[in-house]
This record gives sequence, structure tokens and C-alpha cells, in this order.
Amino acid sequence: MRFNPNDIGLSNGNIFGFPYTEEEAEIILIPVPWDTTASYARGTSLGPSAILEASTQVDFFHPEVANAWNTKIFMSPISEDWKKINDELAERTAKYIHFLENGGELKENKEHQETIDEVTVAQNYLRDNLKARSVQSIKNAQIVGIIGGEHSCPLGLIDALAENNEAFGILQLDAHADLRKGYEGFAQSHASIMYNALQHKSITALVQVGIRDISQGEVDVIESDSRITTFYDWELKQKQFEGTFWVDQCRGIIEALPQKVYVSFDIDCLKPHLCPSTGTPVPGGLEFEEAIYLLFEVVKSGRDIIGFDLCEVAPGGTKIDAIVGARILWNLCLVASYKK
Repeated sequence: MRFNPNDIGLSNGNIFGFPYTEEEAEIILIPVPWDTTASYARGTSLGPSAILEASTQVDFFHPEVANAWNTKIFMSPISEDWKKINDELAERTAKYIHFLENGGELKENKEHQETIDEVTVAQNYLRDNLKARSVQSIKNAQIVGIIGGEHSCPLGLIDALAENNEAFGILQLDAHADLRKGYEGFAQSHASIMYNALQHKSITALVQVGIRDISQGEVDVIESDSRITTFYDWELKQKQFEGTFWVDQCRGIIEALPQKVYVSFDIDCLKPHLCPSTGTPVPGGLEFEEAIYLLFEVVKSGRDIIGFDLCEVAPGGTKIDAIVGARILWNLCLVASYKK
């Protein structure tokens, strides 16, 4: 089948029905079907497959990018092996988390201790595998994007970027700070991704946008680490209500970013009607257009996107999560390959 950007989307196994091979691609997308540490609703392990399916419904005209369909994007196949490992472990971690929520003590339960140990081993292997795959693509001058899964998924890519860049910052769009030093016994919890990322000294800035569900301990981390700048959702909204335009708020966000930027996009940064099936939805948040505007303002400022992730998309009955997720992914790819 010949690719035609004006015709029906092709279900050819590649994202957006694009015809490009891994060798031809400028952007490599790696799906990670993983939600083993999810602490509330499950289903984000199905996010990559749902986004892939919905991607054939994306039209390719873009007001900011001429001939956007020429962007060479390749998505690796979704690993059935990792999905199987995830599903087996997720069933056990769900029981374990239920045990904790009912007052259980981990030190008194050998079965749950073994579950944590097995999850740790699996996550370390997943992290190392993802790092190795990412390093190879980076050496080929390709930009890597991760499609989660829960928000713990991209840690291996961040490791690879930290190894290959002396200094860069993270732009995190999220409802949660994800700065816990482990959560529910999991060192690589979805609630710990930014804590773990900041162990790399080459990460010189973490700029968080849309945070609105946070623990006191995470606030303490923010206040004690000069690398972190947090634009809380309630502060963004207060300024909006008092007359500050979004363009001016975006300028303040961008000023906190260094030249090289990694974008971590948790879908729950958006308002819940755009992602009702995500693992931990929170009232408030950004509109779709506000998020996209910010992303393009970042690259228009002259900054370089060196990698990205899209996490916490879970398919739902209305398919809106996947529909929104596919279009967020499309825009992430376009800003990553943006020609100034």
C-alpha cells in the first residue's frame, strides 16, 4: 500500500501509518507496555497499542509545520514478552497494594516482599534494555521518544541521555510531582520517576508544569533543590483569573529551561475530560491547546528537544484517551524535529 497523507490511514504496523523504516527514521518511538507499580487504576500498559490504533485517525496538516507528514517517524513493535511479564507481576502487585491500603505491614508478609523483589529485578532489566536501545539510536543521530505505560517507563532513556549530554533540563507536564523516594516499596515507582532522574548530575533543571496533587515531602524536595522550578496549577490558574495571558506564563516557564530539553508528558497534566481513563486523574489541569502552545513556544525560543516521553494513556470506553494521546504524540514528534 502506498502512503498518501490525504487518504485513509493505513494499519501497517507503524505509527500514523507512516511508511518509514527504523533506518530511515529521524524519530524512534519505543513502546513500553508496563503498569506494574500503578497505585490506583490499571490499564496504561495498553496505552501503546491504543495510541497505535488511534494514530491512523490523525490528519497531517499542521499550522506550525509545513508538510508535516514528511517527518520520518518509526515505532518499534510492542513487546509481547514484556506485556506478559507486566501482566503476571501486575496481578500480584494489585493484591499487594490492596494489602497495604487495608493496613498490612510489608515486613510481616514474605509473599509480598518477594513480589517487590521480582518487580525490582524486572524493572532494572527493563531500564537497562531501554538504555541500550536508546544509546544506539542516539549514536545514529535519531531522537528517541518513549510511549508508556506508567510514568516509570522512560527512566532508561533518561539514563542514556544523561550519559550522552553534559547538561540538559526536563520539562515535565504532569498533575503530580513524582518526586517520592520510592513509593509503596517500589524504588522505581511511577511516583518516583523525577526523583530517580535527578540522581543524574547532568540534569541541571527540572521545570514542572501543571502540578496539583502533591505530598508535603515532595514540596520539601522542591524547596531544597535549586534545580527544580514548579509551576503549580493553582498558581497558573490564579494568574489567569487575574488577567495574565498564557503567552506570558509560557515565557516564564521557558526562561527556566536550559538549551537542551527533554519533555516528559504525563497525560494527566490535561483536564480529566481529555483523559478520563488515566491511572490517577486529577481535577484542574491544562487544555489540549495550552499544552501544544507551550511545546511549540519552547522550540520557537531556539531550544532543542533531545528526547521525550508520553505516559499514562489508558484506553477507555469512549476511546477519547487514545484519540487525545495520539495527537499529543504527533505534536511531540513535530516539536522534537522542529526546524528553526
